[in-house]
Amino acid sequence: MTDSPWFQNRTIVIATKHQKEQVIAPLLTEAFNLNVIVPPDFDTDQFGTFTRDIKRRGTQIEAARFKAEAILEQTGESLAIASEGSFAPHPAFPFISANREIVLLLDKKHDLVIYGEELSTETNHYHQTVKTIEEALVFAEKIGFPEHGLVAMFDPDTQHPEQIFKGIQSQEEFIKTVQFVLQESLTKTAHLETDMRAMCNPTRMKVIEKATQNLIQKLRQYCPQCNIPGFDVTEKRSGLPCSWCNAPTSLILAEVYQCHRCHFQQEQRFPTGIKAADPTYCSYCNP
Repeated sequence: MTDSPWFQNRTIVIATKHQKEQVIAPLLTEAFNLNVIVPPDFDTDQFGTFTRDIKRRGTQIEAARFKAEAILEQTGESLAIASEGSFAPHPAFPFISANREIVLLLDKKHDLVIYGEELSTETNHYHQTVKTIEEALVFAEKIGFPEHGLVAMFDPDTQHPEQIFKGIQSQEEFIKTVQFVLQESLTKTAHLETDMRAMCNPTRMKVIEKATQNLIQKLRQYCPQCNIPGFDVTEKRSGLPCSWCNAPTSLILAEVYQCHRCHFQQEQRFPTGIKAADPTYCSYCNP
């Protein structure tokens, strides 16, 4: 489907050095017939690394925008995509780790900044300090090695790049590296982490793909008043009535869409298609 005059047949630059174009580019070209460019010399690590040796610049959304602005300045183009991932406790289930991915579009021609996102508990974001090769091998199996890469370092707080070994994806390299770290570190331990860079982590790559799909969906939602893309949900209102007593429940009754440019709002009731809540969710019928 190619239905957007805003992006149709334009050139878009993807700001990545970690092969994210593998999932982002096919979706964009199918949706808008875009010509995709991936500059080979753009270093996204300058905006932050998962191994913490370089601190992330700003918030997750700000870091993605910094990348997009930098790649446009470097290439002289007007349309860019950049993404940024984070791993933290799930906002609703703090004992579960969650991966939040942002895929941001920056359009200098039309002065647009629109981002898609995906929050997933499907992640192998783990770390462990080990004292032996045997412990290291158990950890490697846990995170899905070698399909998923590993990082070995002297300690989790090191700021020295020479003490951080990324992109380990073979058994021979893994054992050799861990042995070296165990021997050379002051504590005679090795700190291991899942390599969360996209090209080393197929699980994370799938979440980036879903965030891209969410972005494309938003780009196809136009404001009824000014016709700009990105007309999206900004508020969810609870109060779906109970099917027995009609009392309001905590389930979603309506979603409010708002234009980020003219601020026009529109309420959509019963967004899931369900017009009454199961009494299980009613504080009166099921106290």
